[in-house]
Amino acid sequence: MDVSLLVWSVTVGAILLLVIVDLLTVSAKPHEVKFKEAAGWSIFYIGIAIGFGIWVWQQYGSQMGTEFFAAYLVEKSLSVDNLFVFVIILAQFAVPSAFHQRVLLIGVILALVLRGIFIAVGAAALQAFAFTFVIFGAILIWTGVGLFKHWDEDPEPGDNAIVKRIRKRITMVDEFHGTKLFIRQNGKRIATPMFLVMIAIGSTDLLFALDSIPATFGVTSETFLVFSANAFALLGLRALYFLVKGLLDRLIYLSLGLSIILMFIGVKLIMTYLHEEFTSIPKISTPVGLAVIGTILVISTVASLIKTKSDPTAKAHAGRVTGSKDDEGQDS
Repeated sequence: MDVSLLVWSVTVGAILLLVIVDLLTVSAKPHEVKFKEAAGWSIFYIGIAIGFGIWVWQQYGSQMGTEFFAAYLVEKSLSVDNLFVFVIILAQFAVPSAFHQRVLLIGVILALVLRGIFIAVGAAALQAFAFTFVIFGAILIWTGVGLFKHWDEDPEPGDNAIVKRIRKRITMVDEFHGTKLFIRQNGKRIATPMFLVMIAIGSTDLLFALDSIPATFGVTSETFLVFSANAFALLGLRALYFLVKGLLDRLIYLSLGLSIILMFIGVKLIMTYLHEEFTSIPKISTPVGLAVIGTILVISTVASLIKTKSDPTAKAHAGRVTGSKDDEGQDS
């Protein structure tokens, strides 16, 4: 796939323009986002992604178009797990609902920057060392197995090592002061709870990038498609949060489905490498991968809705890759 510097520049410029427009319009004045507003923005961002995918299809062929949509589907499905964690962070830090959209927008911007860095590093590693496919595959399988074991648990933002360390070392006030990270009291600069929230969101973005970037490279090795799929999925993340936050608790088996998807993509990456070394070993094609991922998502969603209908008290969890400290203590 030969992507010119002009196409790269226009794509990155368009993404930055969307972020700026969001900052100057929707997020300019903190307010509680209603369902209608969230639905409008979700349709807008999904429409842009579909339009971009159609353009890729027409400009670079059906194979590249299919790979973009597969990468976008993977990122969109993994971003729902992001939402679970964001809900937990916002709840545990008791962030006022009027400030949720600003927190999420900053989280999206941090995620775009971090993933841009990871994509550049990952693309360079894959080009220099083909064995990187195996490393990425192993990371995804390890993550998938951990999430499979602990799919019905929630992460604890308060256990975040970075948050704990910062909380001990800086002076903080207990109450929020709008979206300010710091205020001045008696001539001293003091942090607000919003500062810790941003640290928790940023470190969460970093952890999710470690999973999502290898997963996207698992369905396409084209750096341009990996970047654009990540960007368009992330741009719609904030609107998706307000659209589905009332439904998240009903997606009981989503984390379980995502764990299987991660393991599947990990195996796909390793088989891609082995196919290059030993042609007798088949590799999983993009259409097959897309079908498998879509099927898993449909099954986990339908099973979740059936479960919540039969058991209204059932509640979804974000899942975690490793067990809690309590579990570790019991094991020992």
